[in-house]
Parts: sequence; C-alpha cells; structure tokens
Amino acid sequence: MAQKPSIPKGTRDFSPEEVVKRNYLMETLKSCFTAYGYRPIETPSFENSDTLMGKYGEEGDRLIFKILNSGDYLSKVQDSVYNEKDSNKITTQISEKALRYDLTVPFARYVVQHQNELTFPFKRYQIQPVWRADRPQKGRFREFYQCDADVVGSDSLWQEVELVQLYDAVFTQLNLTGTTIKMNNRKVLSGIAEVIGEADKLIDFTVALDKLDKIGEEGVKKEMREKGISEKALEKVQPLFTASGNAKDKLKLLTNLLSTSETGLKGIEELTFIINAIESLGLQSATLEIDVTLARGLNYYTGAIFEVSAPKGVDMGSIGGGGRYDDLTGIFGLKDMSGVGISFGLDRMYLVMEALDAFPETVASNTQVLFINFGETEALYAMKAITTLRQQGIASELYPDAAKMGKQMGYADKRNIPFTVLAGSAEMEASTYTLKNMKTGEQQTVNLKELFQVLS
Repeated sequence: MAQKPSIPKGTRDFSPEEVVKRNYLMETLKSCFTAYGYRPIETPSFENSDTLMGKYGEEGDRLIFKILNSGDYLSKVQDSVYNEKDSNKITTQISEKALRYDLTVPFARYVVQHQNELTFPFKRYQIQPVWRADRPQKGRFREFYQCDADVVGSDSLWQEVELVQLYDAVFTQLNLTGTTIKMNNRKVLSGIAEVIGEADKLIDFTVALDKLDKIGEEGVKKEMREKGISEKALEKVQPLFTASGNAKDKLKLLTNLLSTSETGLKGIEELTFIINAIESLGLQSATLEIDVTLARGLNYYTGAIFEVSAPKGVDMGSIGGGGRYDDLTGIFGLKDMSGVGISFGLDRMYLVMEALDAFPETVASNTQVLFINFGETEALYAMKAITTLRQQGIASELYPDAAKMGKQMGYADKRNIPFTVLAGSAEMEASTYTLKNMKTGEQQTVNLKELFQVLS
C-alpha cells in the first residue's frame, strides 16, 4: 500500500477560500504601501550563503535553511575537515546558498548592488515568502510570508513617524482595531548595558531581554546570569521589569536610569520626538506605547524598534515589527546609508482576522452563477450567455457534464454559488433563462439583459 503523502512540518497547504482571504490581506497592504509612496521590488528566494550568514546573530544563523551544492557535494570536502566531524566547517564547503531568512538583508544587498540605478531616499515594499528552521507552533511556521516596507537614504525621524501611521492605516482598512504598536530604541538598550556595567555583553543582554514574553522575568534573569551578567547589574535593571504608566512616565524612568549615558539619552530624545509627533497627528485604530523591555534580537537595529501586538483576547504573538538600521548596507560595502523599515506578519494577521471574524463576507465570494448542463445543444446556448457575462466581469460557470439535476444543484450548494440558471428547450425557443436564487429557492424567467442586471 502506497504511503499517504504529507508535507514538511511548519508548512501548509491553502484552500481556495484561504488563498482568497490571504490575497485580500496582500491587496490591502499593497494599496496602503502605494498610498505612502512605497514601490515594489522582488528578490530571489535564495541568496549566496555569505550574504545571509552572520547578519542575524548566532540564533538567527542557526535557523537559516542551507541548500546543498548540486552534484557530488562531498567530493570537495577536505579529508581533514571531514574527519573533524565539525558540522559548521563542513557546511561552508558543501553549501554555498541558503533560503532567505527575512527580506531586510536581501533588500540591503539589493540596494548596494543597484545603488547607481536608485534615487534616494528609496522607498520599497516587498511581499514574499521567507524560511526559518524554527520549531513549529501556533502562529510560528517554517515557511511564511513577510510584507515589508523600508526607506533607505534618510536618517530623518519623520520616517519612523510615517511608519507608525502606515501600521495604523493598514489596521484601520482591515477593521482590525485594538492593536498596540510597542516602541523602544536600541540606543536606550545600549545605554542600559553601559550604565549597569555590561556594555561588552550588549548582544547577550538584548537576546535574553527579547524573550521576556516567552520565558518571563525569572527566565530572562536566569539566561542573563548564564551569559555572565552580574547580580549587581540585574539589580540595576530591575526597574525595567516593573515599569508602568504612560509614555511620559516611562520616558521619565529611562531618563533617570540613563542620566550618565550619552547614547541612552540620545535614544530617549528620539523616542520623545516620535511620541510627540504621533500625539499631535493622532491614530485611528492602533495605539502607540513605549515598552522599555522591547529588544528585538536582530543585531542590525540601531535606533527605534517596533513590535505590534494583536488585539486583546486573541492568543497570538507579535503580528509585525521593525526598526532603524543605520549601517545595514555597510555590511556589503556601502557606508553611511541609514534606513528604517517595518514588517507585517501576513500569516499571523490572517489567524487574528479569522479569530475575530473580521474578514468581510464579500471576500469569500466566488462563482456567482452556475449554468445547469442539459446536453450539448443546451450547453452551447448556455456558453454563449456565460461568455457575455464573463466579459461583463460576472464570474460564471457551466457544469461540465449533463449529470442528474440533483447532483448539479448539490455542486452549486456545496460551492456556495448564489445563483443557478436552467436553460432547456423551452428557454431556448423563447431566448430566455430561468434564474434560481439558491438561498431563497425563488425562480424567475429573464432575458440575457435582465439576467445581467440581476447578477451585477
């Protein structure tokens, strides 16, 4: 007996109904991106390994899917390396390419490679799948779409303000109220590491802090201790874990904590500018708040960082995030090219929309009318009408076989097709059609013009 086929863990098949809803989300994102002046690009699904490796920190590198070289890939491995059984050394010799981990590093590579063709500041959006060898769980997949908007070539904080507005515009258009945009600044985190005497452990500090919502305060402290961060330092950082109040309260707390750190105070200044601008401009659906423990573990962030939480009552992780990177293109040789960007988690947004029953009913609409097949002559008569309706933008189908009436009606019912058309010899002689409303059962006799009017 043949083994039942399956798909890899962390991947999914999508039904027609699911694809339609995902397309609705993508089209909404595209319309908002376009309204804010962002232009689309696409990059390859896989990159050279040296483009990706070392850009996401130790944990990120571990989650990158490597692609084996074609042919006899082991033949080029040196015997000494092979005998060491060191997987990291062997990997560099048997894998020269890898699936992209995100869209930001490939975008940086794109900017550097095409710098002479671009006009700066350059605003781009990109909606494509990415891959991570993560442990699959609810809302976390190994293959998923990212929807990014970035601008490079300007260090103006108005870009951060605009990206907060962009988040709000998308959630408003999706009628996804109650989302929270959390904001912090990597300069603030650098300043904290400095004032607690652990500046040399900044990466360890931020990676651990970034796990607060997953492993809790004690879990974070435990990991920091394991990384060599002292008890005295943990005592100094304690106010972060108990911070409360509004943005101004948290800014005051940070100012007191970072009074001796020039870098930290610069981060507070940037946070204050963004908070004040958004307070003046207002938001429609989302709220913006400062989260003093928000770290985002990716190493390339240098300024403001963002993370978006789903509305309360929905058990879901972040549905978006991003931040400022002052020198991301510098890793590819193009210095002093500041950028800032945000990402929308399409798959998680889909799950949130489903949980809240927020998709409009019209999104699920498919074929509007099914013509019943009574035989070859009648089918030709039906196809002439179907051709006209399709040209007018009305989704129409002919049941392909002259099957029993019950089977054809059952097909329309299972497909949720709202109307059926019966056209037999009597209708053909009168140049009419019998239109049936599948929900009410009501039937009416109409000509082609009237049929179009009812369906349109």
